[in-house]
Amino acid sequence: MLQIPVWRRVVILALVALGLLFALPNSFYNRVERHNDAVAEIEALGETPERVAARNGWPNWLPSTIISLGLDLRGGAHLLAEVHVEDVHADRLDSLWPDVRDALRRERNAVGTIRRQDSPPDELRVRISQPEGMSTALTAVRSLARPVVSLTGAGSTDIEVAGDGADLIVTLSDAEKLATNERTLQQSLEIIRRRVDEVGTREPTIQRQGKERILIQVPGIGSAEELKSLIGTTARLTFHPVVSRTEDPNRSPGPRNVIYPSLDEEGVYYVLEQTPVVSGEDLNDAQPAFDQNGQPSVNFRFNPTGGRKFGQYTADNVGSPFAIVLDGEVISAPTIREAIPGGSGQITGRFTVEESTELAILLRAGALPAEMTILEERTIGPELGQDSIEAGRVACIVAFGAVLAFMALSYGWFGIIANVALILNVAMIFGLLSAIGATLTLPGIAGIVLTIGMAVDANVLVFERIREELKTARGPARAIELGYEKALSAIIDANITTFITAAILFVMGSGPVRGFSVTLGLGIITSVFTAIFVTRLMIVMWFERRRPKTIEV
Repeated sequence: MLQIPVWRRVVILALVALGLLFALPNSFYNRVERHNDAVAEIEALGETPERVAARNGWPNWLPSTIISLGLDLRGGAHLLAEVHVEDVHADRLDSLWPDVRDALRRERNAVGTIRRQDSPPDELRVRISQPEGMSTALTAVRSLARPVVSLTGAGSTDIEVAGDGADLIVTLSDAEKLATNERTLQQSLEIIRRRVDEVGTREPTIQRQGKERILIQVPGIGSAEELKSLIGTTARLTFHPVVSRTEDPNRSPGPRNVIYPSLDEEGVYYVLEQTPVVSGEDLNDAQPAFDQNGQPSVNFRFNPTGGRKFGQYTADNVGSPFAIVLDGEVISAPTIREAIPGGSGQITGRFTVEESTELAILLRAGALPAEMTILEERTIGPELGQDSIEAGRVACIVAFGAVLAFMALSYGWFGIIANVALILNVAMIFGLLSAIGATLTLPGIAGIVLTIGMAVDANVLVFERIREELKTARGPARAIELGYEKALSAIIDANITTFITAAILFVMGSGPVRGFSVTLGLGIITSVFTAIFVTRLMIVMWFERRRPKTIEV
C-alpha cells in the first residue's frame, strides 16, 4: 500500500531542512560576508568595536558558509602566466659546481688542475689539465648522481656525465628535467597561492594549464596590474661574497661573477660571485620590524641547513664584506664583524613601512623558482560582474516561471506539488554549494538553469506513469504506488548518464567548464532526491489527509 515508514519521513524532512539551513546565509549575503571577514580579522588582529559589531551581525549558531562568487560575477583580475622552467635547469647545474669541484679536487693527482669553462645554460663544463685522467674524473663526478625522485623517473639518475677531450660535461638527465619541471610548476602554484592568501582575497582560482602555464583568477582585486605586482615579484633573496665595488656599470665582472646595482647608493655597483652562499629558499620566517635607528627593516631567520651554511661562511670570512641581494639589486653589503651562528639577521634599507611589510610577505611566502611571463591579462570590473548576476537572475526567474506554469497547467494539483519540490530542489542546490565551499560562476548559473529544466523530468515520468495506471481501473493509492515503482528505473538511467557527463566535464575540463559541471552534478543529485522522495512524501501526506476516492493527474 501507499505507505512511508516514520523513520524514512524523518530522514527526508531532516535532509530538506539541513539543505535549507545551509542555503539560508546566501539570502543575507553581505551581512554574512561582513561577519566572516570580521571573525577572521579578530583572530588575526584582535577585537575592535567595528569588527565586533560586524561579527555580531550574524548569529554564531547559524551556518555562516556562503557561496563564493567567481571572477565573472564579482569582478577582479585574470592572468595567464608561463613559467620559464629552463631557468631552474641552469640554476640546478650551477648549484652542482661546488660539489663537482670538491669531487675533482680529491682526485687532483690524476686529473691535475681544474677550471670551470663558459658553457650553454643547460650544461656544466669543467676543463682538467691532465686529459689522461678523464676516466677517473668521470667516475668521481658520476658518484654525485642521485636517483630521480618521481614516478616516471624510477631507475634513472639526475645527472649525465660525459667527456669531450680535456673537458668534462655535466648535464641534467631527461628524467630529472621532467621531474624538475613538475616540481617547479607545483612550487610556483603553491607560492602564488600563499602570496594571494596573505592579502586576504577570497576564493582565488590558481591552477595549472598545460605543461608550463598557470591560470590565476582573483575575485575582488582592483586590477590586473595590482595582481601582477603581488605575484610578479620573484622576491629571490641571496647572499653573495663581494669581489669588488665599482661605479662603472659596463665593467666586465669576470668569469663566474655578476655585477648588480646598489639599492641604497646611487651609481654604485657591486661585483659578486655568481653562486650564492645561501638563498631565500632556506628562510624559515621573515617579519617587518624597525632597526636600531627606528627605520623600517625586515628580520629574517634561516632553517637549520641555511643557518649552518650562513654561520660557517661568516665564521670563515670575518672582516670581509658580503652582499644581500634581492631580485638582482644589492640592498645591503655589510662587513662581517663576527661569526653569526644563530641563523638570523636583519635587512635594512630605504624602506617604508608598507615596503618592509610587503617584502616580509614575499619572503615568507617563498621565492618563485623561475621567472614568469604574463601571456594574457584581463580586469573585470564589479559593474560588469553585477550585470552578469542580473542576467543570471533574469534567466533563472524566466526558466523557473515557465516550468512552474507548465507543471501547474499540465498536472493540476500534482503539478503544484512538483513545483514546491522544485523550489526546495533549487534551495538545496545552493545549500550544497555553500556546504562544500564552491565558487559560483556564470557557467555555474547556466548549470542551475539547466537543472531547473531537467528537475521536472522525473516528476513528468512519474505522473505520466500514474495516468497510465489509472486507465487500468486501479485505485488511486495503487496507481500512485505503481507509478513511482515503474518510473524509477527510467529516472535512475536518465540521471546517471547525465551525471557521468558532468563528472567527465569536471575531470577533463577547467575553469568555467568545471563550474558548470559542479552545479549540474549537484543539481542532478538534488533533483533525483526531490523527485523520488520529497514529492512522494508530499503526495502520501496529502493522500492520507484527504483520502480521495478518485484522482486526476
